[in-house]
Amino acid sequence: MKFKSNKYSIDSTDYQVGQDNINKWGFDVHNTVFTVSVGLSILFIVTLLMLDPAVAKAGIDSIKGAVLSNFDFLFMWGANALLLFAVVIAFSPLGKIRLGGDNAKTDYSTMSWISMLFAAGMGIGLIFWGVAEPTAFFTNWYGTPLNVEAFTPEARELALGATAFHWGLHAWAIYGMTALCLAYFVYNKGLPLSMRSVFYPILGDRVWGITGDIIDIMTVLVTLFGLATSLGLGGTQAASGISHVFGVENSIYLQQSIIVLIMGLAILSVTRGMNGGVKLLSNLNMVIAFIFLGLIAALNFTTVLDSLATAVVGYVKNIIPLSQASGRDDTTWLHGWTVFYWAWWVAYAPFFGMFVARISKGRTIREFLVCVLVIPTVVTTLWMSVFGGVAIEQIIDKVGLLGAEQGITDVSLSLFYMLDAYPIGDILSVIAVVLIVVFFVTTLDSGSIVIDSMTAGGKLEVPMKQKIVWAVISGLIAMVMLWIGGTQSIQALQSITIIAALPFTIILLLGCVSLVKGLLTEVEKPKAAIK
Repeated sequence: MKFKSNKYSIDSTDYQVGQDNINKWGFDVHNTVFTVSVGLSILFIVTLLMLDPAVAKAGIDSIKGAVLSNFDFLFMWGANALLLFAVVIAFSPLGKIRLGGDNAKTDYSTMSWISMLFAAGMGIGLIFWGVAEPTAFFTNWYGTPLNVEAFTPEARELALGATAFHWGLHAWAIYGMTALCLAYFVYNKGLPLSMRSVFYPILGDRVWGITGDIIDIMTVLVTLFGLATSLGLGGTQAASGISHVFGVENSIYLQQSIIVLIMGLAILSVTRGMNGGVKLLSNLNMVIAFIFLGLIAALNFTTVLDSLATAVVGYVKNIIPLSQASGRDDTTWLHGWTVFYWAWWVAYAPFFGMFVARISKGRTIREFLVCVLVIPTVVTTLWMSVFGGVAIEQIIDKVGLLGAEQGITDVSLSLFYMLDAYPIGDILSVIAVVLIVVFFVTTLDSGSIVIDSMTAGGKLEVPMKQKIVWAVISGLIAMVMLWIGGTQSIQALQSITIIAALPFTIILLLGCVSLVKGLLTEVEKPKAAIK
């Protein structure tokens, strides 16, 4: 397959995946990428097991602190640049290009497609932070946005607006541009579903050698750590919810049991394939999520309408001040929240991007970017406004445990504390636990599919047992991290993800430049035909 313009050409036949693949025991994996990724993952785990968790965490946190302090501008302006890329490409003539070619058909309905990208992108995070984050901003738990005075009407507006900012357009631009880069080079240029493929217009044939191997290995490791961290957070919150509702001791054994259960369900989902597994669970997830959201909104209709309006106003009014990297007085809050979030989204982008690229064939670039940017932003803003607005109202009115404590004391329990204020609190808490579990399964399921594709040289179809292996490995990493230190280890893994996100921010920006070079070859086609 040739990809030509007046400046460069791509010949993906130079990359003979099968020649460098292991074909034993029914496996089909890229030798270098698979071996090095597994080896480094095991080395990381073994090293952490050998060290005192407190010492390991202190060392990792010191590196993370240096990254956040010295490179905050890169994260901030990188996110701004990716959003600008997305908007310009979507509304330029390049937006008319269809992923897969002019005659390509979509594999999934628009609703199923949106459900899958939403469930993979931020499912567990919304449940975990929906109450905790706006509450933290309102009560000055580790700083307030733009140094607004806590417990004031201005603090409420900024708390809801800043939360929408973190989960809105910037976040989905990071995700969307990564997914678009991969989808375009896979479906329009016939290259492997691999991060290395994005960089051919810049690096040429070097992407098929050691340079490309390094890019793919970095992608695998960032994805694996990001996935394991999300699983650890989900397991912790699910265990807290079960303990809170049913009175079971919230022990490490309960958390481990939940992860084992999730692994089993994810393996079952993997064996059922994309349609019978991820698609089915994602659609189920959306139904449960909107029922849950609808119940909370119905119980607090007036509060929800006001908080939604306040969130939108706070978001629009403060998007530019919150996007700035310099001249800020709220440095502690900026580093602890916004820079952390931008780094987190960058670290999670390869996983989300590769999964969404797999399911987005047949969409025009404009449709793809508009849907990925706008629809999830609207849903996340609605979600955060409902749960965050109700939680803040409970604090103001001193209702329930949140009101009594004047904020959050245990992040993993903040949602359940809010639900306790209702007569049907136990029922709502059970729904929340079910939602966490289903989000947990879809995250592990889609994550194992993505990592498997990366370690198989970018192939779309790989043996089933490989997907199962990665589902088990991802779950085991989360279990090990919880076992050796619980929350301390999860925080350390989050720090590792932030550190890894620093070079990946540069990679994503270069990927956008490479994408534009690739898209311009589509514009050159009519000229070539005339000649």
